[in-house]
Amino acid sequence: MNTRIVIFAKAPRPGQVKTRLIPALGAEGAARLAGYLLNSTVKEALQSQADSVELCASPSVNDPAWDGVSLPEGVRLSAQGSGDLGERMAGAVQRVLHQGEQVILIGTDCPGLTHQRLNQAIAALQTQRAVMFEALDGGYTLLGLQAFDPSLFRQIDWSTEKVSAQTQLAFSKLGWQCKVLGQLADIDRPEDLRWLPSAWLAEVKAPINK
Repeated sequence: MNTRIVIFAKAPRPGQVKTRLIPALGAEGAARLAGYLLNSTVKEALQSQADSVELCASPSVNDPAWDGVSLPEGVRLSAQGSGDLGERMAGAVQRVLHQGEQVILIGTDCPGLTHQRLNQAIAALQTQRAVMFEALDGGYTLLGLQAFDPSLFRQIDWSTEKVSAQTQLAFSKLGWQCKVLGQLADIDRPEDLRWLPSAWLAEVKAPINK
């Protein structure tokens, strides 16, 4: 079965993204980092063995918030739509599965999701109903699915350390096995910056020339 990687991303606008990093980087630095993470994630996804790559954007890519953001050719574009994170993710998963592809859902917060690790998930999903890379903070950085059930995205305490455990419990209640492929670091809080490439950190902290 063909595999589509769906990247959930916010427009990298100061004050709107990576707000928990603003105390360490400032609003402009946090937005620059969001842009680096977005570009890196898209690049790695395109280098993977996925059959298609989709950017599921908030707001829609037609919004002025995306002005100045350059995206490579070959990336499908969609809008996240309304609802909480779970509702938006559920909608994307249902749509892709309905179109006959299995889906790998990722964000842009994890520089460790290289194309090699994405390929690992793609390969595992050929024989598993569900695969996951967990996050060190208790969430997950990747979720791959061959099938959909709404319980996977309901009653989840998003953006907390409970996300992975609650999702695993939902799988257990369904009688589905989810293969955990490893743990990776998300870049959400100032203490997570140690996981960034040193060159990135230097650039996002550099003064902005007006």
